[in-house]
Amino acid sequence: MDSDEFRMWSRRVADWGVDYRESLRERPVRARTKPGDIARQITEAAPETGEPMEAIFADFERIVPDGLTHWQHPRFFAYFPANAAPASVVADYLVTAIAAQCMLWQTSPAATEMETRVVDWLRQALGLPAGFAGVIQDSASTATLAAVLVMRERALKWAGNREGLSAHPAVRVYASEQVHTSVDRAIWISGIGADNLVRIPTKGALHGMDPEALDAAIRADLASGLLPVGVVACTGGTSIGACDPIDRVAEVAHAHGLYLHVDAAWAGSAMICPEFRTLWQGIGEADSIVFNPHKWLGAQFDCSVQFLKYPEEQVRTLAIHPEYLKTHGHDGIINYSEWSVPLGRRFRALKLWFLMRHHGLEGLRTMIRNHVAWSVELAGRLAAEPDFEIVTEPVLSLFSFRHRGGKDADRHNLALVQAINDDGRIYLTQTRVGGAIAIRFQAGQFDMTRDDMDVAFATITEVARSLK
Repeated sequence: MDSDEFRMWSRRVADWGVDYRESLRERPVRARTKPGDIARQITEAAPETGEPMEAIFADFERIVPDGLTHWQHPRFFAYFPANAAPASVVADYLVTAIAAQCMLWQTSPAATEMETRVVDWLRQALGLPAGFAGVIQDSASTATLAAVLVMRERALKWAGNREGLSAHPAVRVYASEQVHTSVDRAIWISGIGADNLVRIPTKGALHGMDPEALDAAIRADLASGLLPVGVVACTGGTSIGACDPIDRVAEVAHAHGLYLHVDAAWAGSAMICPEFRTLWQGIGEADSIVFNPHKWLGAQFDCSVQFLKYPEEQVRTLAIHPEYLKTHGHDGIINYSEWSVPLGRRFRALKLWFLMRHHGLEGLRTMIRNHVAWSVELAGRLAAEPDFEIVTEPVLSLFSFRHRGGKDADRHNLALVQAINDDGRIYLTQTRVGGAIAIRFQAGQFDMTRDDMDVAFATITEVARSLK
C-alpha cells in the first residue's frame, strides 16, 4: 500500500466509523447471528496472493457489523460499559499510526512522560493523596495480578521469585465473594492456589466484607502456621456493586502487616465526583488501587490505571534487566515496563490526554451524575410496577431487579432476560443474589440520554407483560 492509498483508506475508514456510530440506535444492541454464521463466510485458508482493499472492505461491511454486539450502543445496559468517546478514538488512530513500542523511556520518551503526568491528573481528580504514583496497565486483571505478586513477594521477604512457594508455608489471600473473578485468576497464576483464597462473609446494605470476620480468619490462619499476605477489597463489585468498608478493612489488614489492593475497576471513575467518595472512604490507606478509564470514563480500550503507594515494591517484584533492556546515561528515569507484567506497552496515555482535555473533568462528572440519576429513576419506576421488585438498590448506576411470574422464578427471569435481548432495543444481563437469579441494569454508555432510559423502561415492562 503506497502513501496515496494509505491516505485514502484512512479517510474512508474514519468516515465509516462516524457513520457506524450515527447508526447505532437503528441497530439491535446484541448480535443476532447463530454460532458458525461468521466462520462460514471466511475462507478456511489465507489467500496465496494479495487481494484489493476494495474487496476486503466490502467483505468487512458484509460480514462484520451484523456479527457484533454493539458496545458503543447508547442502550447497552449489560455488564459494565466499554466506552470509547470519539476524542479517545481519534487519539487511538494516532497511536495506531505512530505504532510506538513504549516499554522504556528511551524507546518513547513522550509516552513515558505523558503517562506520568496524565495519571497524576487522574490522581488529583479522584481525590487520592499526593503520595500515590500510577501506571497505565492493559486491564484490571493485569493490575490485580501485579498486586497479588507484590503482596506475595513482600510477605516472603522478596524470595518467592527466586525460591518458589514450596520452601514456605502456604500463602493466604483474603477477599469476599463479591470480588471479580480476575482475583481468582491472579491467585492461580501467582502460584498461590485457589484453596488459599479465603472468602470472607459480607454484611450490610452494600454487601461489604465483614472486618471482624476478616480479622478472625487471619488470626486462625496464623495459629495454623499459614502465611497471610494480603487482602483484595472491592468498591463497586461487578455483580451488584458491592462496596467493602475500605477504612475498616485497611485497619485490619495493616494491623497484621498485610498488603491491601482495592479493585474499583468500574466505580473508580465515579470518584471524580466528590459526593460519591463515601463508597471508598479510607482509600488512602490502600497499597494498590485499580480503576478502568476504559469502562465508564470514556477511554478507548485498553486503559486501566493502577495507583501505588509504594511503587518501588512493584518494581522490585516485576523488574528484570537483561543487557538489551539496560538504559545508559539517564539516572532516575521511569521505565513503565518494570511496573507491569507485559514488557510491551502501547502509548495509552495519549487517549487519556485527548479525552480529559476535550471534555474537561466537569463534562465527565456531568455524564456520570446523569447516569446515576437515570438509573435511580428507572429503579423507582420499576419498583412501582406490578410484579416487579428491586433486589439490590442502586449503587451508583447499577441495580438489580426481578419479575414475579411462573412457578419457577429463576427460569422465568432468565426467559425474561433472553426475550428482552432478543427484542433488540436494549441489552441486559443476569446475576445471582442470595442464590436466586436477578436481572442487572447499569447505565453508563457514553452517549446515553434520558430517552434511552425511557426506552429501557418500556422494553422491560412490555416484554414482561408478553411473557405472562
